[in-house]
Amino acid sequence: MHSSDRSREDIRRFVAQAARQDQFLEVVSGEEARARFHRHLDLSPRGEERVPLAASLGRVLSADVVAEVDVPGFDRSVVDGFAVRAADTVGAAEDRPVALRLNDEVLAAGHAPELTVEPGTATVIATGGMLPRGADAVVMVETTEAVERPDGLFVTLTRPATPGAFVAAAGSDIGRGEVVLRRGQSLTSREIGVLAAIGLAEVPVVRRPRVAILSTGDEIVAPGQPIRTGAVYDSNGAILAAAVSELGGEPVPLGIAPDEDAALERLVAKGLECDALLLSGGTSKGAGDRSHRIVAQLSDPGIVAHGVALKPGKPLCLAVTGGKPVVILPGFPTSAMFTFHSFVAPVIRAMAGLPPALTEEVPATLPVRLGSERGRTEYVMVSLVHGADEDELAAYPLSKGSGAVTAFSHADGFLAIDAQAEAVEAGTPVSVQLLGRSLAPADLIVVGSQCIGLNAVLGRLIGEGMTVKALNVGSMGGLAAARRGECDIAPVHLMDPATGTYNIPFLAPGLELVTGYRRMQGIVFRRGDPRFEGRTAAEAVAAVAGLADCILINRNAGSGTRILTDRLLGPARPTGYWTQAKSHNAVAVAVAQNRADWGVAIETAANLYGLGFLPLQEEHYDFVIPAARRDRPAVRRFVEALEMPEVGEALRAMGFIR
Repeated sequence: MHSSDRSREDIRRFVAQAARQDQFLEVVSGEEARARFHRHLDLSPRGEERVPLAASLGRVLSADVVAEVDVPGFDRSVVDGFAVRAADTVGAAEDRPVALRLNDEVLAAGHAPELTVEPGTATVIATGGMLPRGADAVVMVETTEAVERPDGLFVTLTRPATPGAFVAAAGSDIGRGEVVLRRGQSLTSREIGVLAAIGLAEVPVVRRPRVAILSTGDEIVAPGQPIRTGAVYDSNGAILAAAVSELGGEPVPLGIAPDEDAALERLVAKGLECDALLLSGGTSKGAGDRSHRIVAQLSDPGIVAHGVALKPGKPLCLAVTGGKPVVILPGFPTSAMFTFHSFVAPVIRAMAGLPPALTEEVPATLPVRLGSERGRTEYVMVSLVHGADEDELAAYPLSKGSGAVTAFSHADGFLAIDAQAEAVEAGTPVSVQLLGRSLAPADLIVVGSQCIGLNAVLGRLIGEGMTVKALNVGSMGGLAAARRGECDIAPVHLMDPATGTYNIPFLAPGLELVTGYRRMQGIVFRRGDPRFEGRTAAEAVAAVAGLADCILINRNAGSGTRILTDRLLGPARPTGYWTQAKSHNAVAVAVAQNRADWGVAIETAANLYGLGFLPLQEEHYDFVIPAARRDRPAVRRFVEALEMPEVGEALRAMGFIR
């Protein structure tokens, strides 16, 4: 069979399988999948081991810790002063001081007393010193006066002492036989201090569950290795290993398995030597995911769910063998991490002896409309910002798909869209489950158009210790956020099609404009393309707009670049017009990789990717500021930073004009 015939046969098999959905046993709800999974798991802690005290940070106690000593182990002074009998100080006053003869002993910390405090005497004692026989109180040195007489050295007191004054009694902190820490407690520096105080050199802790991690797929490349076209770096392996460690487990990286059954079988068998096995990704040459074929060979009971009615996360495969979890996570990073935290993290916590994680939800309002797919519960990552009323939160969806690596790191939490909903309208109240235990507001909120030049300003502020949250929602989205009072700064580059004027025509009452910088917009193309080389932008567009084989990569509706592009094209709708990229870099990449032949982007993006550039129009990238926020310290500092010579120099180095 010729290679072309084999390729056609591979395609036919792939299409037939996709149509039958053979890769999924049965698509079930998240609740049902979780119930089936837990029904067969052994969720008990994975045994006990003893570790040195110095290595116990973050570990979980496997047994109650009972003190075998008193803390403190003796009555000790908590101040510098004199050990006395309280009865000897009765009646002491300013006009009737009491004098006590000093004993020939100084009690420093760590030295046992030798002399008894007899009636009418006192002994010098330092903080931490052991209280001598006969004494029942300590007086502070600041309230006494030493007097030397012919018959000896005395100390005079002008106020009486009560029994037990300034004395820490033996066992007053920890008593012998007392349970000081309980099984299941996570050890922080505070608990380690308690263990050290009772003299423990080794600590009984839960053995960390060993979790094997295997990335699969011919397209996966280990970080640090050269990347080829069509390949991606293995981010899932690194993310999962770190997440397992955070949850109290011990990651066991197995590397990357190619889409080849023998290699997968060998590595899966190795992974099953651990307490749990996680796989992610892995597609063959047109025949679908191979990983579930290997996992399908497991028994007792084997696969319990393959296909979950969630977005992201439908391809999730859950299996159990001998009480051990075996999970195939989706290959896309956001899908992988969402399903990991939803289905796997609780299992690892239980195996590590940790209690279920506490979750916190906060009310918010959705500022934009969200479409959804009926039939699957959809989870949307959001970033939270305070509105005009500081007690109200707006939940901005992060416009990143399941293949995004940064969604989890940029998100404050997520909201759920019911499986039967087709959309959630703007202004709808929503409940957001936080990804962390707290929501710390940023000093400066920036919502609007994205530009690499903005980093020159924000980077300066971040370097000074300011916290910044930047949401890239386009110029129109930023303008709307500023009108609602949901941001401090809205970067915009909106051109009025009627006048060609930038930004000013779009201001509404209560909004101010701060001049930013200028950047050159133009047509980007692959160098040497005769359809563009040596022409002006207008000449090139006139020449290619009607060519079916000259593909445009357009920008998203609402962006300043899209407005400029539409003005340039007029009524023309060239091939590719409806294909929308969300950034200047995305336009440049599509052209550089020959997926498109031209697009409109800034000159800086063209230079980054070695593309040709035909200047079109100098664009004004400015900043809209709600008047109510103009005097906030962070906003004032942002405006000041714009005027700094070093910021201007950094902008010029990137091709921008301040």
